[in-house]
Amino acid sequence: MTLRCRTHGPFPWLCALLIAAPVAAQAQDWPQWRGPSRDGAVPAFEAPEAWPESLTLRWRVDVGEGYAGPVLVGERVFAFTREGGDEVMRALDADTGAELWRAAYPAPFSFLPAAEPHGPGPKATPTHAGGRLYTLGLGGVVTAFDAETGDTVWRVPEPEIAPWYGTAASPLVDGGMVVVHVGGHDQGALTAFDSETGEVRWAWDGDGPSYASPRLVEVDGVRQIVTLTQGKVVGVQAATGALLWERAFSTNFTQNIIDPIVVDGGTVVISGFQEPTQAFRLARAGDGWTIEDAWASAETSQYMTNGVLLGDGRLFGMTSRNSGQYFLLDLAAGETLWTSAPRQAENAAILRAGDTLLVLEDDGELVVGRVSDGGFDEAARYVVAGSATWAQPAVAGNRVFVKDVTTLSLWTID
Repeated sequence: MTLRCRTHGPFPWLCALLIAAPVAAQAQDWPQWRGPSRDGAVPAFEAPEAWPESLTLRWRVDVGEGYAGPVLVGERVFAFTREGGDEVMRALDADTGAELWRAAYPAPFSFLPAAEPHGPGPKATPTHAGGRLYTLGLGGVVTAFDAETGDTVWRVPEPEIAPWYGTAASPLVDGGMVVVHVGGHDQGALTAFDSETGEVRWAWDGDGPSYASPRLVEVDGVRQIVTLTQGKVVGVQAATGALLWERAFSTNFTQNIIDPIVVDGGTVVISGFQEPTQAFRLARAGDGWTIEDAWASAETSQYMTNGVLLGDGRLFGMTSRNSGQYFLLDLAAGETLWTSAPRQAENAAILRAGDTLLVLEDDGELVVGRVSDGGFDEAARYVVAGSATWAQPAVAGNRVFVKDVTTLSLWTID
């Protein structure tokens, strides 16, 4: 089956960044949130000389509700979803879509009415490491599954105080630990569970959780986990969870959502709903750290879409202003180089492969192209889903795995 693409309309594109990859992966694996390096970079992709008129639909299967993105390891693709009152992890054959195993556990959860339009989840993408899959359910259940059989290795039940709107932060695996932020709206702990046993190795309880996923970085020789919490951006020691530094940051009407970015060895870039994209610089000062504000860009305020970094120090992303505008931002000075026409999308999953961008907009359209100094250079646009696409896709070689509201599909670029 094929679908025709549209190749008209103004649009954008760019290249990318480097941040330590906490999960070892084969060249074409997509083992976690936003790819091997958790930054939207596609390691195994070569753009065609000419984009085809259509993509080829290889298979589509019903897998259940949720915004958790698919995970690809070897010739298996994994989907974490909801079916009725259960949260379900399943393994599918990547070539055919045939189900290899299915594992489910009861996970009833009620949230505030404001979250109902986005469904009952789950929304946190699983992480594959060491032959296991680690998940964070909508209500805060943390589970380790055997990736070969689907057996439950260990499970930590949901916290006594549930998050108001559910969870969305994807687990980070590092040093034999699974790091997730568990707890309720304004309390809880950034917690490192032992990847083998599920026992708590360390916990930092200085603030409640956010929707942003933690990042592993090194600043001034110190390996640390940088993440947004309910009302802060913090850095903790990767090995012990000891707080290194913190800075207040919160958004209007919603939790922090955008993942932090660390560039130039210590410049932290953050953003949030109706808050400017902004940067501050970290530096060691004796036994402590200094934080110096660098710049703020109000016109590139970001809500739910994580951008990608260019190798030349520019950020391509989407602002929530004017019903969704793509932008290109110089990170050295905080200068907006351009913004696109308004009303592009409510949300988009942005990936980059070399100087090619693949952007899955929330209306089920995949846009490909490149960025230029003047704006977006759109090469092709393909319809790849029949319902909303809020989950991050997985890309490997010429394959694109797309999760919409209830189905998972494989498209190939032939």
